Amino acid sequence: QVQLVESGGGLVQPGGSLRLSCAASGFTFSSYWMNWVRQAPGKQRELVATITTGRATLYADSVRGRCTITRDDNKNTVYLQMDSLKPEDTAIYYCNINKYWGQGTQVTVSS
Repeated sequence: QVQLVESGGGLVQPGGSLRLSCAASGFTFSSYWMNWVRQAPGKQRELVATITTGRATLYADSVRGRCTITRDDNKNTVYLQMDSLKPEDTAIYYCNINKYWGQGTQVTVSS
């Protein structure tokens, strides 16, 4: 079965950085586009970043220039490097493929 396991979240000060990881299993990872999606309290889910099988990347306007999505097909893992973090980046970050979701990892940006 498909499993997505996120890690790397935490509490960071404004301007700080975090690197999120999502370890995937149960499907042919290299054949699928991968997404990072976030949900802040009281808000709808927001697609943050997508990476294609050819490693093309797409970003939400809210994070473009501050986040980088990458993938390692040998490790079946997708990453989200987040820099210059802002309080409004506070959310649960989920790894997503089609109808499958991980459990999420909490990112809190606060001084």
